[in-house]
Amino acid sequence: MSGTFDAYATAQTTHHQGEIRYIGSREQGETVVTTHPGGQRLTPERSLRIARHSPSGFAVGYRGSGPAQLALAVLLNYTDNAALAREHYQTFKDEVISRLEYGADGTWTITDADIEHVLPDDVAPTA
Repeated sequence: MSGTFDAYATAQTTHHQGEIRYIGSREQGETVVTTHPGGQRLTPERSLRIARHSPSGFAVGYRGSGPAQLALAVLLNYTDNAALAREHYQTFKDEVISRLEYGADGTWTITDADIEHVLPDDVAPTA
């Protein structure tokens, strides 16, 4: 996993040029996630067809419905494999999403290394 978790369970990630990242911020009380490279907005719609945890959107920092929807959406986007995303998203939520906090700049980041930490070794990203 890129970075470390401190004693307060805050995800600390590092960035390397060329890696796939998901960057979250808050806009008008809503968690907005963009993919990088590309800058496309990640929405919950596709993941809602697999599991309806949080039709109202994404969240981070705890083990609830908003983080579950985000975990599923990220894995689905990253792998483009619904069965694989469904199998691993709860672990991803528990190990990564629930530990994220907004930094001083008002954002958080998930890297490809953070995602690959919970996936089988033979899975390659499609993004």
